[in-house]
Amino acid sequence: MTVTETASVTEPVAPAPAGGWPLGRRRKAARDAEFTAFVESAATRLRRSAYLMCRDWHLAQDLTQQTFTKMYASWTRLRSGTNLDGYSRRVLMNLVFDQQKRRSGSELVLAELPDRPDDAGSPELRLTLVDALARLSVEDRAVLVLRHAEDHSVETVATILGVSVSVVKMRNSRALTRLRDLLGDDFLDR
Repeated sequence: MTVTETASVTEPVAPAPAGGWPLGRRRKAARDAEFTAFVESAATRLRRSAYLMCRDWHLAQDLTQQTFTKMYASWTRLRSGTNLDGYSRRVLMNLVFDQQKRRSGSELVLAELPDRPDDAGSPELRLTLVDALARLSVEDRAVLVLRHAEDHSVETVATILGVSVSVVKMRNSRALTRLRDLLGDDFLDR
């Protein structure tokens, strides 16, 4: 027997996997399909929250993409046993906070709020609210967006932002009072 014949006798050749792809490639394809499904289900919600935080659709899209990029890098660890919606909100809010720290105070963002037929009120009303929201601190905006625009409980907002329930309640109360002051009595009578 020659050396090559010995090797083929002692080391069996693995059969071709079903589907024709090696096992590692199939696992990656399945992981990517799970991630794609998550992105499709969460993108609109995250982009809307990012817009309410920064008032710029392009920046909101960038922040949403950065959120997904960070999540994809850890997807193998995250995909099982993690509250993906909560985790994605937390990543987005951290990116918004980081962006706000880097942003120039003199920057003026102009953008149109697209009409959504399921929203109540006129476009002017929504723009007025978004403009008033932009005058609040980024932390207060985060509480109002998560609490009222996304309709999360106080406990959920506290978990997402990494603060106590009492901090969320205090910020929510203070931010709503400030928002009412900014909008004035005439606005509330509409």
